[in-house]
Amino acid sequence: MTKPQVFTIGYEGADVDRFLTTLKDAGVGALADVRAVALSRKRGFSKSALRDALTNQGIGYQHFIKLGTPKEGRQAARAGDGELMRRIYCNEVLATEPAQEAFRELEALAQAQPICLLCFERDPADCHRRVLAQRLSERGFETVDLTVL
Repeated sequence: MTKPQVFTIGYEGADVDRFLTTLKDAGVGALADVRAVALSRKRGFSKSALRDALTNQGIGYQHFIKLGTPKEGRQAARAGDGELMRRIYCNEVLATEPAQEAFRELEALAQAQPICLLCFERDPADCHRRVLAQRLSERGFETVDLTVL
């Protein structure tokens, strides 16, 4: 039996049309936005605009705000300190009951259809979505990192 797939993607440097094509080509059924703040200066990637564009492509959208990285974690990531970002994320976010509940909702969504975890960073190694993908992998999901070309 094949494992259910969970994709991850970052929109850093991406064009929204190519981003949508990448999701469609991968067979993504729903986008799981794991940003703490679903706003972007990059056109097309703020919550409402992105949700509308995804809906037009037949892809669902759900914002998992409780799985977002806090400001200190985002600052650590921008400074290139991935280890500190992961420590902050695991200790200050994932250890909380609201985040654990959100993770259970994320896992249920992933059981129902192929999902893609969204955050900003192009390289998943620099992003908290890698932590989430690893946890889903431990629960039997195949994880695949997508890159917008």
